[in-house]
Amino acid sequence: MPLPQRRGRAILTAALLAATGAVAAIPAAQTAAAAPPPEFNPVSAAYDAPKGATVKGQFLSYNDFHGAIDPPTGSGAVVNAGGTSTPAGGVEYLATYLKKLRAEATAEGRQTITAGAGDLIGGTPLVSAAFHDEPTIELMNEIGLQVSSVGNHEFDEGVDELIRIQRGGCHPVDGCQDGDGFGGADFTYLAANTIDKRTGLPILPPIDIKYVGGVPVGFIGMTLEGTPSIVNPAGIRNVRFTDEIETANKWSNLLTLFGVKAQVLLLHEGGSQGSATPTPGVSDCTNFTGPVVPIVAGLNPAISIVISGHTHRFYSCKLPNSKGADTIVTSAGSNGQLITDIDYTLDRRTGRFTGITAKNVIVENGVPDGKGGWLRDASGAFLKNPDTVDAAAKKVADKYRAAVAPIANEVVGSISADILRAANAAGESPLGDVIADAQLAYTRSAGAQIALMNPGGIRADLDADQSSGGEAFGQVTYGEAFTVQPFNNLVVTQTLTGTQLKNVLEQQFVGFAGQTTQRILQVSAGLTYTWSASAAPGSKVSNLALNGTPIDPAANYLVTTNDFLANGGDGFTNLTQGTGRVTAPGFDVDALVAYLATGPIAPGPANRITTTP
Repeated sequence: MPLPQRRGRAILTAALLAATGAVAAIPAAQTAAAAPPPEFNPVSAAYDAPKGATVKGQFLSYNDFHGAIDPPTGSGAVVNAGGTSTPAGGVEYLATYLKKLRAEATAEGRQTITAGAGDLIGGTPLVSAAFHDEPTIELMNEIGLQVSSVGNHEFDEGVDELIRIQRGGCHPVDGCQDGDGFGGADFTYLAANTIDKRTGLPILPPIDIKYVGGVPVGFIGMTLEGTPSIVNPAGIRNVRFTDEIETANKWSNLLTLFGVKAQVLLLHEGGSQGSATPTPGVSDCTNFTGPVVPIVAGLNPAISIVISGHTHRFYSCKLPNSKGADTIVTSAGSNGQLITDIDYTLDRRTGRFTGITAKNVIVENGVPDGKGGWLRDASGAFLKNPDTVDAAAKKVADKYRAAVAPIANEVVGSISADILRAANAAGESPLGDVIADAQLAYTRSAGAQIALMNPGGIRADLDADQSSGGEAFGQVTYGEAFTVQPFNNLVVTQTLTGTQLKNVLEQQFVGFAGQTTQRILQVSAGLTYTWSASAAPGSKVSNLALNGTPIDPAANYLVTTNDFLANGGDGFTNLTQGTGRVTAPGFDVDALVAYLATGPIAPGPANRITTTP
């Protein structure tokens, strides 16, 4: 994910070489937060009684880290369980908790394997994205990750870049910016269902085998089959993604054939509890839904554990497999705020799991107030606890923080109030309006009339109060803008007829032109329409107009999107029918930055799209 060229890579390289790892002072404590939640209750499954001696082991897992080197901020700064919020996350704290849990396991005679379930990189903050996510990989090496599935975001920069991330080597365009090369991931990325069309083989290893007390444990790793619809098609042209159940069972059978009968599936696909803030004690999958449920129902019984991800929800529970037996299914939320601690026993004679217990552990980063709460500073932000920082992880993180700070803390514009990405009933958000308007303004000189933005590319709110570098209320830094749009997509303008434009909007809804998920595109000022929830697919959009004039089906319109959409991303294959594509200089974040510079920018009205039953 290269930075805009006008900001220059030389700044980052020089800063990296000069980085000293300064430590920020902790501000004075002001107020206390809510008390931390009790520990999450474990979920357990028992299998056949051992027929011989047993060996104990532990899996520590996490998923959807998304380069969250710094502790999350704003509403995402906490783990909200049962209405109780606990400040959590940050790679220095993740490292500390991993070491603590490993030490506890060692004391119990358990060998630890640390595993991931994808999206370690991609959609990352500037501190990682500015260096093509090499900082995150370096930190995953530092904190002892051993094996992980790929996720959809591992493909954000394409297959070739993912392979470089695994194997190492300097970036083909930007080189090795930190002056000491890039050795790649020490852990093994697994990609069982990402198949090279030219060879028919997985692009990376499909399985990995680790030995616990001499007993083999097999790992199968894969991303969701639907990955092509949610990453830029340009980077995955030469691969296909196969069915999760068929792929998992294929490799499970092979592992069994070779005597590996204790098996774990690392799956970048998941589900969610019935409540957005499940209580810590919930571990029985009550009202649990999502793609992982039918996937588990189709799995071989040899796969006793599914470490999942993608939905950014946390859970540890049991689901039935193809034989109706219990499969432990876990997820550790996102951004390194939780670790799933899985203890198990293996039968040395049969090589099978005899018992498994799993629970999530919160990676607390706050300062206790001595009264069951957490201290905050004068701005209301949680204080970070220096006593639970891992020095080795912090040293690596600080190198990159220092390098990126001059760019990240540059004030680039202003807003008049918080601009939120939460959508209304019609699917439109104030921040979606602003981003679409920014892209239209960025390409208006090329004749653009309309801009469309995919909601999944909007990764954070713009908070008028938040300060990352000491800026005043309403001022927005480059780092904050990048956090909103971290993918460095190109901005392209192409010609669509009125009919093609309507078909693009119809493709927002399930059942039309192959769309499988409803996604409401954000639209620029002047474009208005109504959609009906009850209308048949292909006939949901009505009253489509530009500046009050009905869209003419036969007329041509210049429409701006990012290249992810223009290439058919998010299932919008109708956008590939555009003609005369012109690419603007810079990236989508440049369009947002240029627009913010004209501020203060107010929240969008969120009234361009209306809906009826």
